[in-house]
Amino acid sequence: MAYKIDGLQYANWSEKIFSQMQEGRLDCVHVTIAYHENFRETVLNLEKWNSWFEHFPDQIIQAHYAEDITLAKASGKTAIIFGFQTPAPIEDDIGLLKIWHQLGMRIMQLTYNNQSLLATGCYETQDSGITRMGREVITEMNRLGLVIDMSHSSQQSTLQAIDYSSRPIAITHANPNFWHDAKRNKSETILKALASSGGMLGFSIYPHHLKDGSNCSLRQFCEMIAKTADIMGDISALGIGSDLCQDQPDSIVTWMRNGRWTKTTDYGEGSAELPGFPKQPNWFKDNTDFLNLETGLRNTGFSQTEIDAILGDNWFRFFKDSFGQNS
Repeated sequence: MAYKIDGLQYANWSEKIFSQMQEGRLDCVHVTIAYHENFRETVLNLEKWNSWFEHFPDQIIQAHYAEDITLAKASGKTAIIFGFQTPAPIEDDIGLLKIWHQLGMRIMQLTYNNQSLLATGCYETQDSGITRMGREVITEMNRLGLVIDMSHSSQQSTLQAIDYSSRPIAITHANPNFWHDAKRNKSETILKALASSGGMLGFSIYPHHLKDGSNCSLRQFCEMIAKTADIMGDISALGIGSDLCQDQPDSIVTWMRNGRWTKTTDYGEGSAELPGFPKQPNWFKDNTDFLNLETGLRNTGFSQTEIDAILGDNWFRFFKDSFGQNS
């Protein structure tokens, strides 16, 4: 039974998008419920999701454990996993990790681009790595069964998290920097360390992370996956983390980049000439296009077993090992 899982999205959620998830046969999507929000603000985002679960029960269900993904697949629904792209919702209180686990959060980045209380982000000029609190948080996340995500982290922070964590970590949405030198695409050193430790890499389809940006072809993308598999030496470490931000207004990307930490405009991985969201490649505009990835991988020479692994089976195994079982 092959699964189809997207390792990260931040769409402007609606009945249309939930229906497209079903049309694209997505069994599970990891969704971002916090970028810069504090504890109380993130609780308000949970309220929105509770309303969506109530109004669209035939399309989506919340997943706390991998077995919930199996149940969703059997009933033709999409399982939703909650995650943070920031540690801001735990503020400076490590005890909030257990509270968030109880509320259904399963994945958390230690930093989003900037230095946090836990780690250095990929946009900082000085890379000091994991902090004292960061080490404590990693230990507690390991204990609870929360996945450590280093997608927006610096080189040293990522390598130190891989080394310090007793559980495999994830990079849910990034690409190798040999292919495109975006600030948060990852080095071969990181890719090899991630694979050897049992971690997961979700390939991003966000244009700023792609060679040739919005004009990147499906063939280019799939050939990059093939080369990455050769470098990492383990196809079981690979998945998709599309970073799809479908239907979001440009004001949201300003929030993502600026938060409340700056009074000036930070264009992040875009440029001053291209504010706002970039145009998606024509082969991945919404969740119905997830099926295009299967065709692209097949045309690149992957076997059906390898395709199934990359498009979801690897994430399912990783989530099962990471989250534990409902008891």
